[in-house]
Amino acid sequence: MIISLKKVLSYLLLLTTFSLVACDKVSVTPEEAREIAKEAYIYGNPVVDNYRIQYAYFVDEQSPEYKTSWNQIFNMARVFTSDDKAIQTANSDTPYSFIGMDLRTEPLVLTLPVIEKERYFSVQFIDWYTHNFAYAGSRTTGNNGTVLLVAGPDWKSEAPEGITKVIRSETHFVFLGYRTQLFNPADLDNVKKVQAGYKVQTLSDYLGKPAPSPAPEIAWMKPLSVDDQKTSVEFFNVLNFVLEFCPTVPSEIDLMARFAKIGVGAGQQIDVESLSPEMKQALEDGIADGWKELENLEKTDIASGKVTSGDLFGSREYLKNNYLHRFAGAVLGIYGNSKDEAIYPLYRADADGEPLDASKHNYILRFEPGQYPPVHAFWSVTMYNLPESLMVANPIDRYLINSPMLPALKKDADGGLTIYIQKDSPGTEKEANWLPAPDGPFWIPMRIYWPKPEALDGTWKAPSLTKL
Repeated sequence: MIISLKKVLSYLLLLTTFSLVACDKVSVTPEEAREIAKEAYIYGNPVVDNYRIQYAYFVDEQSPEYKTSWNQIFNMARVFTSDDKAIQTANSDTPYSFIGMDLRTEPLVLTLPVIEKERYFSVQFIDWYTHNFAYAGSRTTGNNGTVLLVAGPDWKSEAPEGITKVIRSETHFVFLGYRTQLFNPADLDNVKKVQAGYKVQTLSDYLGKPAPSPAPEIAWMKPLSVDDQKTSVEFFNVLNFVLEFCPTVPSEIDLMARFAKIGVGAGQQIDVESLSPEMKQALEDGIADGWKELENLEKTDIASGKVTSGDLFGSREYLKNNYLHRFAGAVLGIYGNSKDEAIYPLYRADADGEPLDASKHNYILRFEPGQYPPVHAFWSVTMYNLPESLMVANPIDRYLINSPMLPALKKDADGGLTIYIQKDSPGTEKEANWLPAPDGPFWIPMRIYWPKPEALDGTWKAPSLTKL
């Protein structure tokens, strides 16, 4: 029997990890455990929250958020509204299509149709670490149609004839998010026709060959609720489960060895009930410390603009294993685009630096004449409540204002544009420009799809949001 060098190395790594668990988990102090728990929580929050969403979308058929089974495409023939609660800060600009990819058995083949050149679309490839590891669409592959092969970490073959490009994932499961531009409500049937051209096949089906033996069935672990993810030590057991499908990459071998000291790692299990009170408290405190670290990042670097949305989303290589930035991206808007595809100037405070709260103030966002966001595609501003970061039900069913709506908006006397942001109507004369807010705290991201260079290099500045 021939054993590959890769398997030998993986086995040795596994033995080393188990040895560390056996030796160090006994001797680790509560102080050290707390510090490791903080690091593991910051590292793992995006992984665990992604799993919560994937479980609701592709596993739990009883979930109101269930979409379809693995390796099938689901087309939403509408935009997101306040009724959608699984994904925080989803956009309401583009009807979505989703594929939950299980690449353990064989690769999948994607066919993208020819789409009229005026219509923006994108396909975002997200691994189970929440890295954006590839893109297709208007910006990258164009609107003339293409055929792509998506492979997991174990597939090493060459691409068959007819495949334009091979895209490889670090993880065995991948989440694909398609965004198809909707110009206006009357355009929805056209979007449906575009969506009907998005196709996914197994490689064997594409080649007309027998399918290989399927990968083993998975005993899916029930995810924690959003609230429990923030405090429960069981968080680490969910992380352990998900990491079974995320092979350790070379740059994280030492990190995984450190996490193993508290029982965190692929296939490991923390018996929460048997933990000493001191050790359980240490792990809970480590989780709380992770949230404090994020809060500090938000109050300092993000609030000052030193860290922007463009720093929070991207590939592993782009993020350089900055796990705090990845954590911030997942909390502020999981599945956000990489900056070349979209950037997100954030409104979390007004021009005076005060948190936004429509129970206390009315606000305006004004674009000076000729100072709209510079885009190749389009832009929008969308309302979300706090702390949930979900869309807000309102009497006019409006969740955003975007550039396709400009012909219907009322311009200022000088040609500029004022958007009124408040919980009550600003009056009949101004209601066309009203973005309804909740009766309480909120925040607004601006979305700039396929930004031009002046949006990326800081030449163009987003306007401030001011109190009336």
